[in-house]
Amino acid sequence: MPGYLEEENSNTQSDTETFVALRADIRNWRWAGVPFYLRTGKRMPQKLSQIVIHFKEPSHYIFAPEQRLQISNKLIIRLQPDEGISLRVMTKEQGLDKGMQLRSGPLQLNFSDTYRSARIPDAYERLLLEVMHGNQNLFVRKDEIEAAWKWCDQLIAGWKKSGDAPKPYAAGSWGPMSSIALITRDGRSWYGDI
Repeated sequence: MPGYLEEENSNTQSDTETFVALRADIRNWRWAGVPFYLRTGKRMPQKLSQIVIHFKEPSHYIFAPEQRLQISNKLIIRLQPDEGISLRVMTKEQGLDKGMQLRSGPLQLNFSDTYRSARIPDAYERLLLEVMHGNQNLFVRKDEIEAAWKWCDQLIAGWKKSGDAPKPYAAGSWGPMSSIALITRDGRSWYGDI
């Protein structure tokens, strides 16, 4: 698939940000030491919105050392498409001959599978219906929007001040290599990268 700069009649000199990956830390006692990694962009391999919570590794590992690198427990909340919740947990491989071999397995709720007979409206349909009913529960307040833009404006100002231009990346990829380096240097990886 072509990237924006390769499309017909595009502004080939554009330096508009189409991708961002960052680490955010919340400075309070509750979230101290908990990193939040955010990644969003255009023309990525999949169009999806999800939240992945990586649970902390146990301080004392009781199983075979070579298994320690296996995937830790994760809670995955899929917002779109195919809304659902999945809890990936480490379980013992089944069978008498398996010993204490571990594997990662899902416990999941997929709304479209669970509620097959019901038509599940997509997120925009729900929002439009709530607008027609005058219900504002699904909408953010003005002060929330202003706070979000204040945060984003500070990020953009920081990039401009440092002279850090947007990094190019191939359409259909998970972003520039620097986004992988961002999370790898903390000993982590983006969930679902293939």
